[in-house]
This record gives sequence, structure tokens and C-alpha cells, in this order.
Amino acid sequence: MKPVKKQATKKQPTKKVIQKKRSPKTVDVPREDVPIPKLVQEVMATQPKSDPELENPIYKNSNALLVIALVLGWMFDNLFWKKDIGINFPIFLVLCLLGGGYWLFSNKIRPAKNSVWLLVPLLFFSVFTIIRQEPLTVFLGFTFALFSVGLFATSYMGGHWTQYGFGNYINKFFLLIGDVLTGLLLYAPRARKVQIESVTGQKSFTIWALLRGLAIALPIVACFGSLLAAGDVVFERKLDDLLNLEDLSDNIFRGILILIYAYLLAGVFIHSAWKSKDEKLNGEHIPTVKPFLGFAESTVILGSVIILFIAFVVVQFQYFFGGQANIGVDGYTYSQYARRGFNELIAVAFLSLILSIVLSTIVRREMDTQKRIFSGLNIATVALVMVILVSAYQRISLSIWWHGFSRLRLYPRIFLIWLAVLLIAVVALEVTQRQRHFTLALVFAAMGFAVSITLVNIDAAIIKHNVPRTLQGKNLNVAHLASLSDDSVPALVDEFRSSSYPEWVHEGVGAALVCYLHFDNYDDSVKDWRSFNLSQWQAHSMLQGIEREIQNYSVDAKQRWNVKVRTPHNVWYECEDYDAANDNEN
Repeated sequence: MKPVKKQATKKQPTKKVIQKKRSPKTVDVPREDVPIPKLVQEVMATQPKSDPELENPIYKNSNALLVIALVLGWMFDNLFWKKDIGINFPIFLVLCLLGGGYWLFSNKIRPAKNSVWLLVPLLFFSVFTIIRQEPLTVFLGFTFALFSVGLFATSYMGGHWTQYGFGNYINKFFLLIGDVLTGLLLYAPRARKVQIESVTGQKSFTIWALLRGLAIALPIVACFGSLLAAGDVVFERKLDDLLNLEDLSDNIFRGILILIYAYLLAGVFIHSAWKSKDEKLNGEHIPTVKPFLGFAESTVILGSVIILFIAFVVVQFQYFFGGQANIGVDGYTYSQYARRGFNELIAVAFLSLILSIVLSTIVRREMDTQKRIFSGLNIATVALVMVILVSAYQRISLSIWWHGFSRLRLYPRIFLIWLAVLLIAVVALEVTQRQRHFTLALVFAAMGFAVSITLVNIDAAIIKHNVPRTLQGKNLNVAHLASLSDDSVPALVDEFRSSSYPEWVHEGVGAALVCYLHFDNYDDSVKDWRSFNLSQWQAHSMLQGIEREIQNYSVDAKQRWNVKVRTPHNVWYECEDYDAANDNEN
């Protein structure tokens, strides 16, 4: 009996161990054939399904978005209402960056490193809008500052703006415009739903409710108020004193504009949080346009263009090596040679650029030999176009040598340089098979042109070049000097105070300064700090400082647009009260 008991005691623990090992397996194995109780199904059906999109933190911070947008809308009205554009422009851009950045950072949305680089041109161009007053410089400053803002907003999280193609820019532009117009309308219901489905499950008093209440209450109160004012004279006077009814229409209009500004700015911020990841770019893996043109056809096209350009270049070489003698033999003056065909040469270069980009996109090149031949033809075309650009540059330089600087001569001269840089970049991208970066090269070339125009100070350069030319026997066009912007005044004062010029040049420069002083409308008591412009302020200060030195000049201002100045030696010069370069050749 004892051995049997010992065997039983040994087997019993082994059974318990086996049960402990198997029990978890039998519990963890899912059994699909077990039906879910009906009560549990009803409870699960009544539970609201969570929307993954609504879990985005931007919907939980909607009150901050509205407050920031309304404050920025009020700041826009305060900075720009009936004010000239000046320092208020860069200030407002910085405030928008701070306000939008705060809201995005509070929602843990950080910008990509590549996108941060866009702040450099943004700040550069916005600052130079208050340093210059030359029209094209100011226009380019506003254009590229706003372009940088839009590009920063639309590539905020992705940072792939360096990989954008032309189609991406168009797509991003329309997406941004769409969100600016409808972003807040789509955002508001989702944000309200998130607030309703909060942890407490109770509706809270939010700024959304406040805005809706005000929108409904204002017309009701206005209606009752007008009726009560019409029914009682004393109440009407009290109401007039309280609301200042004379300015009420302006205040209502400004209030509506503030709401519009806030609405548009909120759309920009929402777009940065929604659609700036750049998850998929057009043509990143599959080309936007599938190549369809055969290699033979493209060879014929480029070959024909090259033959035509060679014929033109052969004719041009006689001018390169003959110079003035050949121009005289052909019967052309300097002016005729400089003017004839300049615009056409620029058009040829520009169309050649487009042709090169289009052919690189649509031509099939299946073998390495075809790729090399096509690249060689492209290089030959661009090389000949460079010769054409040199011809155009020579023409404009010849015009400058004969007539001096003007805006219409300096703009294309700088443009030709950057067009040549762009052509070289296009060929380099074609050879390295990086055609996708054509658009980036175009953006950089355009920004390079804008930066060059900004740094050169066009109007000051005209003064520093044209006045010293009088020592070489050239004419001084006083009306031209007087028609430039305030950017030219410091250089003009320096030339006036120089003792190296003869008396007639000195008085001509003085006459131009008298024109500027006559039209100087800078008033310290009226000019607001929001409209401050460094160039205008500096010109005003220098004109006030030189007023005693030009007191012997007299002004005939009987006609507003035909102002004349008489020098101490009784020589009359005309002033022109418009900011445009006079391309007079006399």
C-alpha cells in the first residue's frame, strides 16, 4: 500500500503543473464562434465612433486661434487704415509670424528646417520696402515678401519647397487660396464638435458662442435703437453722444474689415496646420507629363534652331570686332543700333529658355546615346543664346555710354545677367538629369534679380553716373534728375556740394534739388510713424539742411504739372511731378 501512495503523490503535482501551463493558452485563444451578448451589442452601438481627424490638437485650441486672428485683424486696421505703407508693412508681417507661430507651436506643430530658410528673403524684402522708394524696387520687395510668406505657409511642415515643380506651385497656390476663403468655415464645426465631446460632456461658453451671439444681437439692437431714437429726442442726443453717430458708419465698416482680415488670416494658419506636410508632390515618382515626342523630331527642332542662331551670330561678330567703324559703315547711329531689336533679342533668349525646358520634359530619350546627343544640342543652343545675350548687353551698354543711366536701361542690363545665369543652370540640370529643379532655378534667378535691383539703388546710381559725365562733355538732363524718387536725393546733394563741376552743372543740380524741395510733402506734424520710410525721411532731412544754399533759385508753379525753376544765372529748368524715368536722348 505504501508504494502506491508514493506514486499517487508524485503524479498529482505533475497534473497541477500541466494545468497551470495550459490554462493561459486556453484563455488567450480567441474564439470567433462565441456570440456577443445582445445587451453588449446594444451598448456598443450607442457608443459614439471616434473620428481620428478630430483628435488633432488644433481643434482643442480653437479659442486661441480666434483670439490671435481677431487681434491681428485689429492690428491690421490700426496699422493701415488711412495710412501710407511704410514701416507698418514689416511690422505686420512679423506680428503674423509671431501669432501664427505661437498657435502652431502650442499645438506641437513645428516647421521643417528647410521652411525656416524662407524667413530670410521674407525679412530681407519686407525691410527694404521702408529703405527704398524707387518704384520697381518697392514692387519687387512687396511681391517677394508676400511670395515668401505664402511659400512658408504652404510648406510649413513638409519643407519640400526646393523640390516643387511648376505644377506644384500652381496646386499649392490654389490650395492656399481655397483654405484662406473656406478654411475657417470647415474648421469651426469640427472645433465645436470637439468642445462638445469634451470629458465633462457639457457645453462650455466659448468665443464661438460669443461671436454667434454678437452676430445675432447687433442687428436686433440696432433696429430697436433706431426706433427708440426716432421716438425720443433726448434719447437720440444721448445715443449720439455715446456712439458718435457721425463716425458710426466708418466704425461699422472698419469692424467688418477687421472680421474679414481675421477670417483670412485664420485660413492661412489653418492651411499651415492642415496641408503643409508635402506628403506627395506632383511628378515626384511619375512625371507630370509623360514624354511623347520622338528623339528624331527633337533633333530636327534643335538642329534647325541652332543653324538659325549660327547665322545670326556670324553677322554679329563683325560688330564685336569692328565696333564703331562697322556701325558707321552700315549707316546706323548709336541710338538706332542700341534700340533696334533689343526687345526682340530678349524675346529670343526667353523663348529659347522655354523651348529647352519643354523639350526636356516631352522628349523620349531611351538610350544613353540619345541622352548625350540631346544634352549636346541643348548646350549648343544655350551657347548660341549666350552670344545673342552678349549682343543685347552690348547694345544696352552702348546706349548707356551715349545717353547715360536711366531706369529703362538699368533694368534690362541687370535682367540680362540673371537670364544668362538661368540658362546656364538649365543646361547644368539637363546634363545632370535633374530637370525637376528647373522651377527652383527660376525662383532663385527671379529672387537674384530682385536682390540686385534692391542693393544697387537704381536712382542713386543714375545720379552718380550721369552727373560726372558732364566733365566728358555730355549733356545734363535736369528734368530727368528731378523726376526720380527720394532715393536719389542724398547722391544729388553730394554732387551739388562738390567743387569739381563747372557753374552750369552746379546750378543744374541745384535746380533739380529745388524741384524736390518744392514737391516735398513730408510734414512732421501730420506724418504718422506707421508710414515711416527711411528714404523719404532722409531726403526730407537733407533738403531741409540744404535749403539756405538754394535760396537764390525761384520757382514758377502757376501750373501744378508744369513747374519750372530759375537758376541764379536766369536759366530755366522744368520739374516733373511724377516718378518715372525720362528716356530723353537730348
